[in-house]
Amino acid sequence: MASYILGAPLGGIGGGTITRGWRGEFCRWQLKPGMYHYKTVIENQFMVCLRRNGQTVYQQVLSVERPPTLQGWNWGFCGEYAYYHALYPRAWNVYHLPGQNVTLTCRQISPIIPHDYQDASLPVAVFVWDIENKNDYALDVSIMFTLLNGSGHADDKSGGHWNEPFRLEKNGEAVSGVLLHHCTAVNPYTLCIAAREQPEREVTHQTAFSPKGTCHGLWSDLITDGRLDSPTGSSPPTAKGERVAAALAAGCSVATQSRGSLEFCLAWDMPKITFGSGGKEHSRRYTRYYGSKGDACPLLSHHALTHYRGWEKSIEEWQGPILQDSSLPTWYKSALFNELYFVADGGTVWTELAEDADVSGGLRSEEGGLPAQPSVIKDYGRFAYLEGQEYRMYNTYDVHYYASFALIMLWPKLALSLQYDIAGSVVQQDPTERLYLMNGRCSPVKTKGVVPHDIGDPEDEPWQRVNAYLIHNTADWKDLNLKFVLQVYRDFHLTQDSQYLQDMWPICQTVMESALKFDLDGDGLIENSGFADQTYDGWTVTGPSAYCGGLWLASLVVMCKMARLLGNEMKYQYYRDILDRGSVAYDKVLWNGKYYNYDSSGKDHSNSVMSDQCAGHWFLRASGLGDGEYQASLSKREDPEGA
Repeated sequence: MASYILGAPLGGIGGGTITRGWRGEFCRWQLKPGMYHYKTVIENQFMVCLRRNGQTVYQQVLSVERPPTLQGWNWGFCGEYAYYHALYPRAWNVYHLPGQNVTLTCRQISPIIPHDYQDASLPVAVFVWDIENKNDYALDVSIMFTLLNGSGHADDKSGGHWNEPFRLEKNGEAVSGVLLHHCTAVNPYTLCIAAREQPEREVTHQTAFSPKGTCHGLWSDLITDGRLDSPTGSSPPTAKGERVAAALAAGCSVATQSRGSLEFCLAWDMPKITFGSGGKEHSRRYTRYYGSKGDACPLLSHHALTHYRGWEKSIEEWQGPILQDSSLPTWYKSALFNELYFVADGGTVWTELAEDADVSGGLRSEEGGLPAQPSVIKDYGRFAYLEGQEYRMYNTYDVHYYASFALIMLWPKLALSLQYDIAGSVVQQDPTERLYLMNGRCSPVKTKGVVPHDIGDPEDEPWQRVNAYLIHNTADWKDLNLKFVLQVYRDFHLTQDSQYLQDMWPICQTVMESALKFDLDGDGLIENSGFADQTYDGWTVTGPSAYCGGLWLASLVVMCKMARLLGNEMKYQYYRDILDRGSVAYDKVLWNGKYYNYDSSGKDHSNSVMSDQCAGHWFLRASGLGDGEYQASLSKREDPEGA
């Protein structure tokens, strides 16, 4: 299965990603927004050529594969001589060339840089090849990078694709390579392979070759002298049914017992995107800096190759303190960084806000709504990521609650932007009736005054049509509104953005009033409704529950805090009264002397321990409210005997 071979993905945030496997293969493509194409493109390879005294002594594809195609190449590198490790956003492939006394290390770098809103958006990756020559003689070393015009998709054969060489010199630095123009009717893009020109480094290319047949000609071109022919001019457009690829080689001399390095870049430019409905065209974030004409690859590759050292410095300064903290277990350090891949590779889109866009849902600030174009979205764009790569819903809010710490701590402006989009959808409604799978009933797509489950499906039109989720009508869920309120205050606590707090305050009041209707007996504590009416959408919950009740009380705590911050004493007293009554009811109904019961149904599962009963308390602590004025309302004896 493809999932077993995946390694660290390539690219920044929101411009699409290309995933390399841990064996070095290019095996998963997320260029079309939110959609994944699993295909190992065998033509995409790195190869090494070693020459001594003008003669080639070794040439090898750096792949363990032995494909039935491209038989003119030397395949089957022995995997026992190679290894891989990753610490996202970087990864390393190490090759000990058998019998050659040479070690190659390919270090891949993507611009995933905290608190960066420009370079972090770039659809690029850099490959730095470090060469260690342990021999007592010098070697000439060439690395060749081959790339198919396409992604292994059927449209690779649709015709009209073409390649061209380029060279760009800027600020005294030059890069050269090949542009591969993929000219589809929808979401066309350009791929680019480039290398940095430096003294004692030679960069050559083959503009186009057909991957059909043995491809012995390209192999022979490199093996003859360690370089490629470098023809001028562009290739003709492909005919229907044909595919085309390109190659780029960089070479250097490595002295006895010495080291050398060669630098490559892979870039891709799909500046404007449409989702599945085809209804609107969106410009990706990086177009703010590189334009939306589809001609950005030379500048992108030049910037990447001349700035990646600064990226690495920023990455090391970010990761270093955590990696050096001996109190943290190794598995935690690995997970903390390597699982962050999903910020870029979660079907992620990061787009510019259109000039005519209105995120307020039609309800303006003076009416208890939002600005049409909040400054944080105008300045930093719109951000969306999927619940899962096979579970295609953008910004699924019940689970974003848990993942949101990555955004608010590393890219806080994106976290606030996402919140504005959610807030704007609260005041919207879509009365269209549709069938929900769990209860078999028809209900509206979106009810006014509640937080949506998600902001849409990439195969439809996200942001415009929300709630792609079809299992339950989430207007009746008990946790979504509360998770919004808790995140609003958490975000304010970490950013101290007072405008954000003011903008969100009326929306918070709206969703709290919607949630309050679930307090059926007026005791200040909401009740669940006897079905799976929360994020655990296969677990029925009845009456007051530890999970939803805890979220409710925590939400009341932050509503009190926000009211005080905004100078609204009347609202403070309103929410404080509910909090005091609800806290008493929570303890009375759910506390069993040792812990809070799952729910109050009295069924066999009712006295289960649900760890997420701490979800609200956890957020309070993360928001600086773990102790002090409000804690007395939420604290409970930890001693089993109540001492």
